[in-house]
Amino acid sequence: MRIHIAWPLAALLGLLPMELLHAAPPAAECPQPRFTGKAPDEYYNRTSPLAPGTQDGAAAKRIFMGRGNSISCATCHGEKGDGRGEMSDQFNPRPRNFTCAQTVDGVPDGQLFWIIRFGSPGTSMPPHGELSDEQVWQLVAYLRHLAK
Repeated sequence: MRIHIAWPLAALLGLLPMELLHAAPPAAECPQPRFTGKAPDEYYNRTSPLAPGTQDGAAAKRIFMGRGNSISCATCHGEKGDGRGEMSDQFNPRPRNFTCAQTVDGVPDGQLFWIIRFGSPGTSMPPHGELSDEQVWQLVAYLRHLAK
């Protein structure tokens, strides 16, 4: 019988070797055991202004994939959004696996917007202030699409 203990709990209980306490869990792990703090209420409570079914999936995918001459979402999160981008091994914690529905389900639109816009402290997720609000909302919709 295998007992699954969440990563932080296992670390607290001393059930993991010391060298693993700083190692990232596999990118494919679902859900990944880390937490980004709650966005400020003015962001957290926002809902996407994009009506369901009106999102431009092709435009969102282009933003996610990048333009080929710069680091894109896919560079870290992978072309499939599975957290296995070409740079993913360089980060601790690993980039999010958006193909895991538990990664995105239950996370408010405003929280996702805030993380994309301002980054995620304590991780390698950088802020993306260069994106317009509309582009960020397109990415929020795309992340939800990847999680299905």
